[in-house]
Amino acid sequence: MTPAEIIYAPAHELVSSLRRGDLSAREITEAHLTRIADLQPALNCFIEVFADRAMEQARAVDADAAAKKPLGPLAGVPVGIKDIVDVAGALTTAGSHARFHHTAASDAAVAARLRAAGAVFVGKTGLHEFAYGVTNDNPHYGPTRNAWDPARIPGGSSGGSAVAVSAGMCAGAVGTDTGGSIRIPASLCGIVGIKPTYGRVPVDGIVPLSWSLDHAGPLTRTVRDAALFLDVMAGMDGAGSFSRTLDGSGALPGIRVGVPRPFFWERLDAEVAALAGDALRAVEELGAHLVECEVPYASYAGATAAIVMSAEATAFHEAQLRSYPDGYGDDVRTRLERGLFLTATDYVLGLRARRFLEAEFARTFETADVLLMPTTQIAASLIEEDPQTAPEASLAMSVQLTRCTNPFNVTGLPALSVPCGFTRDGLPVGLQIVGPRGGEAVVLRVGDAYERAAGWTSRRPPL
Repeated sequence: MTPAEIIYAPAHELVSSLRRGDLSAREITEAHLTRIADLQPALNCFIEVFADRAMEQARAVDADAAAKKPLGPLAGVPVGIKDIVDVAGALTTAGSHARFHHTAASDAAVAARLRAAGAVFVGKTGLHEFAYGVTNDNPHYGPTRNAWDPARIPGGSSGGSAVAVSAGMCAGAVGTDTGGSIRIPASLCGIVGIKPTYGRVPVDGIVPLSWSLDHAGPLTRTVRDAALFLDVMAGMDGAGSFSRTLDGSGALPGIRVGVPRPFFWERLDAEVAALAGDALRAVEELGAHLVECEVPYASYAGATAAIVMSAEATAFHEAQLRSYPDGYGDDVRTRLERGLFLTATDYVLGLRARRFLEAEFARTFETADVLLMPTTQIAASLIEEDPQTAPEASLAMSVQLTRCTNPFNVTGLPALSVPCGFTRDGLPVGLQIVGPRGGEAVVLRVGDAYERAAGWTSRRPPL
């Protein structure tokens, strides 16, 4: 492979090439570090680049390969780590001035698993401050820019991870998702992102936003890579691993696909609705059976998420918020201060509502194996359309980006975003595939079949 081919090769192909001896980890890492050096000034998706450390990790992988030692499932794969996840010896700023000097003593659980699998960490990716927002317009580091149009947001809060993957700066990246923060940037950046079942991937060593809603998961260029990363991040191996459930047939005979038009298919941008509708028809052509359905009480999920997230975020930040308020950007500080006005009763009722919604959403899967809907109501907005001084406009966009995603943080259900087309302006649109609790395998299977049929993941940003 040439360097131009290496930077867009799926992770599983890079591993196969390394195992065959066609590529070295050094060549793979150098190609991606060169790409980062070329594009970071324009896209601003890394907070810190680990050039020297990455080459050390690559040399270690090559030494193991030369010695015929067993190689991990992600051997030599360049990975970006969202800068809310601890990596031993590196800063974990969470994108905030309040943590500019926090050095991690050890790896977070997911970082340790990726390291053990042979992944090469190329750097810490940018995020919306403390993961508390969906634009990645960071007041301390500046905005991260969408590779498809640098004048537009990438979505957040894992926007740096999504841009790095979409632009060929790494083959996969770690994200976190509390209200849609993996799936939203995956949708807006034209890549794949999965939020697993709540608790499937450990969040130890990750700066929390909301203990009840936080998830960690991968952003990749293909569904097969998402399954491979999820195997590692969830600590899975053997016959039960998710990557082994993808048979590559591209067929979905007998799969019941629920289409929850009330709430999830309402208030959509016309182009988003059309592209998602095309995806439904494509899935049906693969042998799936479409079932019109309604998810009970879906309209209550947003308010429930807001109460729980606000209370828990403010609880985590309260001491620092009172002692060092200037360490926060205006938008995040305002959100945290609002949480001070919630009562214990508000929070307890929010948790009770969450349990109620979990039970009600679970009933939907008595008649459907998965649910399909657009990931977001709109494609990527212009960065200037979200000024820090216009909270009403920011709130409206936040609702448009999270309406279809945060119900599945509240209920803890696995949800995957895959590209389903592009607008007339060349902006990506995502399709969200949701499964029952513990149903990552069927979600990934449907996503993989659709991806193979549609072919959108082969399209590259105009860089």
